[in-house]
Amino acid sequence: MKRERALQVVLVLVGLFYCFWGYLLFDELWHSRWLSGHSDVMPMFLSLNTTLGVCLLVAVNQPAKHRLMIAYGAWSSLAHGFTMTIMSAQAVAHGMHRKDSPQDIVIFGVIGVTLLALLPAKQPSPAGAPISVPRVAER
Repeated sequence: MKRERALQVVLVLVGLFYCFWGYLLFDELWHSRWLSGHSDVMPMFLSLNTTLGVCLLVAVNQPAKHRLMIAYGAWSSLAHGFTMTIMSAQAVAHGMHRKDSPQDIVIFGVIGVTLLALLPAKQPSPAGAPISVPRVAER
């Protein structure tokens, strides 16, 4: 029970963290900042992570039912951290420094590892349970 409560707390914190990016997305679009750098990547990235934040907040009440979404949140955070690690290494190799490095790498690594560590156990399906036929809307 303590593990589930810890997971719920982490889901709220991470969900709110990602939802805050909705403000950044709104600001980016409202002021058309992406046009000045000719980079449409940032708004798309922010929209994906804002949506992930909402989904993680939905998962708070019943984490076991939203195991796949939590796993996606974990793996996408680790992938983001790994990508930023490669970009930081490339920047150093070219005599530059990434503005957010290494903070973003650490933050997303911690998020990913924490979500994976607290991921609910997979619920076994009942053995011999028949596969039900999907219901079609009745007229």
